[in-house]
Amino acid sequence: MLQLSQDESFHYELLRTLSHARYNGADVGEVLEAAGAISVGNIESFYEAFNALAVRVNKQAEAIDATKYPVSARDGFFRASTYFRAADFYLHGNADDIRITDLWNRQRAAFDKAIALLTIPGERFILHAADGNFEIPGIYYRSNSADESGPRPTIILGNGYDGAQEEMLHVMGFAALDRGFNVITYEGPGQPTVRRQQDLGFIPEWEKVVSPVVDFLVEKPEVDNKKIALVGYSMGAWLAVRAAAFEHRLAAVLAVDGVFDVFQAYYNQIPAPIRALYDAGEMDKVDGMISSVLASGKASTAFRWGVEQGVWSFKAKSVTDFMEKTRPMTLKGIEDQIKCPVWVGCAADDMFFEDQPELLRDALGDRATYKRLTADDGASNHCHVGAMAMANAEILGWFEKVACNI
Repeated sequence: MLQLSQDESFHYELLRTLSHARYNGADVGEVLEAAGAISVGNIESFYEAFNALAVRVNKQAEAIDATKYPVSARDGFFRASTYFRAADFYLHGNADDIRITDLWNRQRAAFDKAIALLTIPGERFILHAADGNFEIPGIYYRSNSADESGPRPTIILGNGYDGAQEEMLHVMGFAALDRGFNVITYEGPGQPTVRRQQDLGFIPEWEKVVSPVVDFLVEKPEVDNKKIALVGYSMGAWLAVRAAAFEHRLAAVLAVDGVFDVFQAYYNQIPAPIRALYDAGEMDKVDGMISSVLASGKASTAFRWGVEQGVWSFKAKSVTDFMEKTRPMTLKGIEDQIKCPVWVGCAADDMFFEDQPELLRDALGDRATYKRLTADDGASNHCHVGAMAMANAEILGWFEKVACNI
């Protein structure tokens, strides 16, 4: 595939952002112009390029009379929201950076203006966890077909390690709405809104997040309670399958892509000399070595981002604390509790979760439908970014056949 940057991490994030053009979340020329302003390894240049783009596109959208030209204004606000999120992506190494909150407020404001201009506007809501310890923000998008054809299948969309619920509308939400489904997005602890507003890191007991969302849906007359699917994206695939082990009202889980053991996946990405110290329990030395590598300026963007995002999203005190917080995130011992069919995706060139889809497939046995997507279709990157239409045809097509009898 043509490289959008010589920096592997920047290439992936640029491709990810560019992918949203398929479903109204970006424009090709805008993203490519921003890419041209980014210097290899320079995260500030990534912020500056996308922040400038976001501000410009947002200003253009605000200048449009939305009462006369709602589609033009809506598309502009969607793109601005995407670019504000892109500007934020690499900033989490300093949790006190005021841009982390400012950019998020601006991406949300733009997104809210956009979803208000949909044919059926998106509706934000707040749910409460069963134990009352946190709130679950979400957005509900009712199917355009609900009134004329009765209760409809519904897709619950959950993002992963770093992504927002707003992004999921452009990943799969519009594709599901086009197929006549209701769509709901949400965030739990560790994910962008809850991490910022409630100061909570990831938890392994993801059923505490998903079950209140299902409770919310089953009360809606336009929702077919027998046709509710849960999508997990990136690390969110582990979260979704974990939830399904305890939440049995789901008709299907769509793991994009399969993850069986989060700790093992991240552990495998640690350089061998540091792994040896980690295995020996030399946590202070591990943290010291990683701090030295980051301070030296020699760390790759991917390594720096992975470490900094992990510490931030898990609200960890150190890199080793982050790693230890992932240790309970395995499906070992609960795989037999998963009763519904699971679509297990595999990206042939995944740089984060190598071998994890196969571990999940093997653990689930005949409950799993395994699908490997390759570079032949431009779909071999993590979560198949760059091939969203093709991937959605596979993923949602499977749900339509297996759970909806279409």
